[in-house]
Amino acid sequence: MQTITEKIFSAHVGKKVYADDIIECDIDMVVGNDITTPLSIEAFYNAGAKKLAKPDNFFLVLDHFIPAKDIQSANQAKKSRIFAKEQNLKYFFDERDMGIEHALLPEKGLVMPGDVIIGADSHTCTHGALGAFSTGMGSTDLAYAMVTGRNWFKVPKSIKVEFIGKPAEHIYGKDLILELIRQIGVDGALYNALEFCGEGIKYLGMDDRFSICNMAIEAGAKSGIIAYDEVTEDFLKSRKSLRATPKIYHSDENATYKQKITIDISKLEPVVAYPYLPSNGKPVSVAMSDNLKIDQAFIGSCTNGRISDLRIAAKILKGKKIHSDVRLIVTPGTQQIAKQAQEEGLMDILLEAGALISNPTCGACLGGYMGILGDEERCVSTTNRNFVGRMGAKSSEVYLANSAVVARSALEGRIFDPRK
Repeated sequence: MQTITEKIFSAHVGKKVYADDIIECDIDMVVGNDITTPLSIEAFYNAGAKKLAKPDNFFLVLDHFIPAKDIQSANQAKKSRIFAKEQNLKYFFDERDMGIEHALLPEKGLVMPGDVIIGADSHTCTHGALGAFSTGMGSTDLAYAMVTGRNWFKVPKSIKVEFIGKPAEHIYGKDLILELIRQIGVDGALYNALEFCGEGIKYLGMDDRFSICNMAIEAGAKSGIIAYDEVTEDFLKSRKSLRATPKIYHSDENATYKQKITIDISKLEPVVAYPYLPSNGKPVSVAMSDNLKIDQAFIGSCTNGRISDLRIAAKILKGKKIHSDVRLIVTPGTQQIAKQAQEEGLMDILLEAGALISNPTCGACLGGYMGILGDEERCVSTTNRNFVGRMGAKSSEVYLANSAVVARSALEGRIFDPRK
């Protein structure tokens, strides 16, 4: 009996494999970005390589510091552009068709169930929401796959996370994953695959599923994965072009798991993760009683920059103005999301409320550029990390929350329960 992760790897090596086996297998998707790929390119050429082993399996997305914020970031992007042209890349996404990689690639129908995916970005685990094994690696690990088309893995043990119950109002995927991380800690799933299942999954749209798998790494997991179902099928059917035929796997009923965790999502409040760890989660009612005044609110990132997040925020902000002491920054995950938001009238609502809307970028999330926090400033954010100095000054504070909490907090000037 096998887990879904063991089945995916078994299919790729041509024999049954199990947790802790050391394997080498073909990679279906290798993903780079403007921060990490230049190092991979350098290692690629230093290895004596001239051509990618599998050019159509290499996906390069410029998303962190685009448009370039300074000379160094411009030169980083230049290296990637030159490489893309030299290799005649089929899947190269620059300013013309930009988006945050973990939102853009699924949007374009390029992420397939059953694939093995690696990327030189820790949140590559996002793509597990579509039933793929997807994980982050270092830039030199990426270079090895660029040269050979393959990579090695220790097949991870799996932790089964069963969500039961139906989520109440303003409970989203972000709350489910923050609650799990609160329970097990930032190393509670170290090098394990988090397999999310249970009746509660059927109530979650694909955007919520992306949020959950995106933050698997914040529990130390190697990957996060949700098996193919009707929601997955509908999402893939809505894509204009699919890169390949989905390969569908499900865990056997008697598969072996390292651990099993059950969370009743019907009993959850919106969760707010206090500084300085994603595991420092508290119910939003506690945050309200703590009277946490904010300087900035941020909606975006590869965790929560999708169309559903903009709809949630617009519904709360419609006809209102953000607090005079608060800066609200909204970053759509892709240009297509921005276009759709414009067509639905969401952009007008956000702008009239006083939000600043940026181009798709990872910049604010990692404190790279845009929305940098000053000394002792406090931000409530839909991003995935709240480490010391994550979004700016070392004395600043980042509180993680869902889009509804962030939008309502922007109105109130302090972290606030959107259900009130």
